[in-house]
Amino acid sequence: QVQLVESGGGSVQPGGSLRLSCAVSGATSSTNCMAWFRQAPGKEREGVAGIYRGDGRTHYVDSVRGRFTISQDNAKSTVFLQIYSLQPEETAIYYCAAGPRFPLCMLGTRAESTDWGQGTQVTVSA
Repeated sequence: QVQLVESGGGSVQPGGSLRLSCAVSGATSSTNCMAWFRQAPGKEREGVAGIYRGDGRTHYVDSVRGRFTISQDNAKSTVFLQIYSLQPEETAIYYCAAGPRFPLCMLGTRAESTDWGQGTQVTVSA
């Protein structure tokens, strides 16, 4: 059974940085693709970054490209999201998710994002 556990959220000032972690256990072919999502208050959940665990290929949505970096450790047991230059509108719960196909696990659909973590809160305010 796949288990995903996020950590690393917190409160930062505008322009600040955070590194989020997602510990992956029970990995199978259903976790070939890992993605980070965020859901701001009153908004829909959106996928922002994805990684193919086999070779480390990455994909980003335009709004975060250049400021967010998704990566994994050598053991492929943890997926990271390094975030720079955070803005108040990026206050959200950040989730990691897993799915069988890259980069489709970024879609958030039931078929493509099959396992989810519980989320970690990121708050950006002065």
